[in-house]
Amino acid sequence: MSFRVTENVTWVGKIDWELKKFHGEEYSTHKGSTYNSYLIRDEKNVLIDTIWLPFAREFVDNLQKEIPLESIDYIVINHGEVDHSGALTELMKYIPDTPIYCTANGVKSLKGQYHQNWNFKVVKTGNKLNIGSRELIFVEAPMLHWPDTMMCYLTGDNLLFSNDGFGQHYASEYMFNDLVDQAELYQECMKYYANILTPFSRMVERKIKEIVGLNLPVNMICPSHGVIWRDNPLQIVNRYLEWAADYQENQITVFYDTMWDGTRKMAEAIAQGLKQADASVNIKLYNTARRDKNDIITEIFKSKAILVGSPTVNKGILSSVAGLMEEVKGLGFKNKKAAAFGAYGWSGESVKVLNELLKDSGFTVVNEGLKGLWNPDEKTAGECVEFGKTFIGALG
Repeated sequence: MSFRVTENVTWVGKIDWELKKFHGEEYSTHKGSTYNSYLIRDEKNVLIDTIWLPFAREFVDNLQKEIPLESIDYIVINHGEVDHSGALTELMKYIPDTPIYCTANGVKSLKGQYHQNWNFKVVKTGNKLNIGSRELIFVEAPMLHWPDTMMCYLTGDNLLFSNDGFGQHYASEYMFNDLVDQAELYQECMKYYANILTPFSRMVERKIKEIVGLNLPVNMICPSHGVIWRDNPLQIVNRYLEWAADYQENQITVFYDTMWDGTRKMAEAIAQGLKQADASVNIKLYNTARRDKNDIITEIFKSKAILVGSPTVNKGILSSVAGLMEEVKGLGFKNKKAAAFGAYGWSGESVKVLNELLKDSGFTVVNEGLKGLWNPDEKTAGECVEFGKTFIGALG
């Protein structure tokens, strides 16, 4: 499959409807994904990125139907991760001397992964590549989300090839933002940002302002995953600026794991207290062992505060909560408040463990937390309700 993006630019990527997990087993892709590669035709022909390694043979076969491979004059690799560069080894068997334009870190990444000394051409922000009636302008974007990442801009057509930026793991035959379900699209965009780009929010903000400062007209944004932004393409840029600014909604997310339902009952009673104290706040509860971790992280991203619970197990906490908190710590959320709770039978260390994890993860812990002995009785349930009310008061 291929289709025209503009008269001179053709999409030559792959729609992966079957994809369930990405980054190994780390990221859930409920809606599949796409691996977007673009072919620019001018006096010189340029291939922007390739696709993921498992589809390398298919990619090269389809590309040959679109253009004789020897007619490809330049290859641009905006980012060396294998979902973008994976077909290079197969492609370069046919055109081994074709120049590959990438950043200096891109050379390190590609050499480190494929152990090939291809004809690399290192570019920096502001460098240009004349391809005839148009130019490609390169813009380095380190840590969005790898050190080697860059974007490139095509004059004339006014297209920004943004690589991972502004993308989403979302499979669709439509492939343009104005044709797909808008709620689905923005849910996947936010999930992508929350789980992948959050740690680099300060750099996101600076890089967007730098690109905007170039005063280049943008008719479309062409990311490496998901749909192409052709209808009001800057809408996703504006959303990124919002998300990069310590984003939060009027939401509290309560997540927990439980052994014999004691901690679950505490969570539900705390949620009652939250709602009684503030009927306007959106409250969401998730059992970390039974719900998708990336979806929970997206809800944490949206929240102004969280409550996390676990029973005490071997002087610690249950593994699903521990695993999720490890990921949360790495994401470095800012400007969010938190508290901990959990049931216990004899030692009761879980709340203390959770408090330390929350502090290490950058949350403002508003109190010492709440422990419930054994299966919560009516008295403990009442304490949980009051705990929820008090938590609302601590949010200011």
